[in-house]
Amino acid sequence: MKNKKLLITLILGSALASFTFNYCADAPGKPKNTAMETFDIHEFPALPYAYDALEPYIDARTMEIHYDRHHRAYFNNFIAAIKGTEMEKSTIYEIFAGISKASDAVRNNGGGFYNHVIFWKNLGTGSSGPSQELTEAINKEFGSFENFKEQFSNAAKTRFGSGWAWLVLTAEGKLAIGSTPNQDNPLMDVSPFKGIPLLTIDVWEHAYYLKYQNRRPDYVEAFWSVVNWDEVSRRYTQALGQV
Repeated sequence: MKNKKLLITLILGSALASFTFNYCADAPGKPKNTAMETFDIHEFPALPYAYDALEPYIDARTMEIHYDRHHRAYFNNFIAAIKGTEMEKSTIYEIFAGISKASDAVRNNGGGFYNHVIFWKNLGTGSSGPSQELTEAINKEFGSFENFKEQFSNAAKTRFGSGWAWLVLTAEGKLAIGSTPNQDNPLMDVSPFKGIPLLTIDVWEHAYYLKYQNRRPDYVEAFWSVVNWDEVSRRYTQALGQV
C-alpha cells in the first residue's frame, strides 16, 4: 500500500508539471516567460486579464486587492519560507508531495501561491462551456451538468470557514468533487481528498466580501458566469494522458 501511494504521488506530480500557463499580453505586470511549460516557483505570474474583466460578477476592486495584495503576499512569504532550503531547487509538486514534513509557512503560503494561479486561469469570459469530452465525463460521473454544478456549488458553500472547492481527476481516471481547508489542495500529501486539479473556487472571504459581504451563495452562483471552460477542458484532456 505504501508503494501504491508513492506511485500515485509521482504520477500526479508529473502530470501537473507539464501544464502550461499562458498569460495575456495586456495583463498588468507581464510575466517574464509568457509560455511557461512548468510552474516556476520563483516567478509571480501576471493576472491573465484586466482587473475589471470579470465585471459585474467579480468587481475590479476585489480583483486588484485579491491578486496584488493577497496572492502576491503568499508568493513573497513562500519564497522567504523556502529560502536556503532544498525546496528552493524542488518543483511545487515535489514540495506538495512532502508537505507533511514542511513548515506551516511553506504549506500555507505555497498552497496560497499555487491555488490562486489555478483559480485565475480557470476564470475568464467568452467560454461557451465544457468540451464534448469533458461534458461526457461530467454526465457519466454526475448524471448531468446541473447535478455536477449543484454538487460543486454545495462543496463551495458548505466549506466551513476559509478554503477551496475543487473538481479533480483522480488517479483512477474519474472526476471527483471535494473541498480543502485554508490553503490546502488535492496535491498535498496531508489532504484526504486527492487528484489533479481541473477547476477550483476560492471561498476565502477576501475573494468576495467587498461585493457580496456574507452572501457566499451569491458569489458561488456568480462564479459560474465567468468559468473559463476552455482552460478547464484543456486541463482535463492533459490530465487524462497522465493517469
